[in-house]
Amino acid sequence: MRSAEGQKAKATATSKARAKVNGMASYHLTAKIGAKGKAASHSAYISREGKYSGRERYEDLEATGHGNMPKWAEQEPVQFWNAADEYERANGSAYREIEVALPRELTPDERRSLVEDFVRRELGDQHVYQWAIHTPKAALEKGEQPHAHIMYSERRLDGIERDPDQFFKRYNAKNPEKGGAQKASGGKARGELKQELLELRERWADVQNTHLQLNGHDVRVDHRSLKDQGIDRVPEKHLGGAGVRALDQLDIAAVLERRAAEGEQERAQRNVSSLIDLSGDLAAAKAERTRLQEQATRQAAEKAQARQELTSGAADFRARFMAERAAKQELERKAELARQAGERAQLEAKRMIELGV
Repeated sequence: MRSAEGQKAKATATSKARAKVNGMASYHLTAKIGAKGKAASHSAYISREGKYSGRERYEDLEATGHGNMPKWAEQEPVQFWNAADEYERANGSAYREIEVALPRELTPDERRSLVEDFVRRELGDQHVYQWAIHTPKAALEKGEQPHAHIMYSERRLDGIERDPDQFFKRYNAKNPEKGGAQKASGGKARGELKQELLELRERWADVQNTHLQLNGHDVRVDHRSLKDQGIDRVPEKHLGGAGVRALDQLDIAAVLERRAAEGEQERAQRNVSSLIDLSGDLAAAKAERTRLQEQATRQAAEKAQARQELTSGAADFRARFMAERAAKQELERKAELARQAGERAQLEAKRMIELGV
């Protein structure tokens, strides 16, 4: 298992070096619902415990923590999630999860501070929670891919002590002490829940940008879609580990080159959108903005054409190679058939001699 101190020192040095060259930080937030019967296993997964402990594949845990646990689960958080799996209603949700990408520009300590701050703002002392930071290697770029899992119970804490079997019962509005803890999403319409998710995405961007600024970084994240940011690009489809393993080296090189070109174009577009003519010459500012836009578009087109020519040339070479290999295999097949026919003729001739024919 990797040394935590060594891993932390390496990550700190890497993040500082990266901060000098990157122009923007990535943004990702996904909200998930965990079904009854899945909470305890997911708790073990994010904390790398149980069957996820001591295996090389899962040696990427950077930090973990929990909070607001009832007295009967304070020392062992998995007891709470076991109770949720057992006592939540059938077909109900046992937990909610927020999964977020963390800025590579931040050090491990800074990432932990960011996650703890976000948890404090979002959950406070109202919900039971557990979080973990993982730093697996990116399938394509091979650098760290830091992200956090924040799992929490929807049930609000109201100061009433409840045993495990009561905690997850239906809420009793008239006599709260006789029922379970109330669920935060209860009675909300789909539109209201969607709006809450949009607001959550914005708050996560805000807290990230606050920490990036506090730690001396100029880069920022944006929770809006590419279209809303004014970036003319189709979002890249997530490949995943299996998808990357299916690519050959040429395809991987093309994907990385495309990412770099798109990143340059997006940075240029952001610079254009923030262009301010301090002299007050609006016409000159508009002309400069148009020039920069055309330049960014032209550079992107040139790189796209180069990639297409590279890919096309490789495809032609592959096609010729496959055709030549097929022709060679056909010649070898015919030669083998001829050899076998010759052997059969010799055997037949020998047999005829032995028979005195």
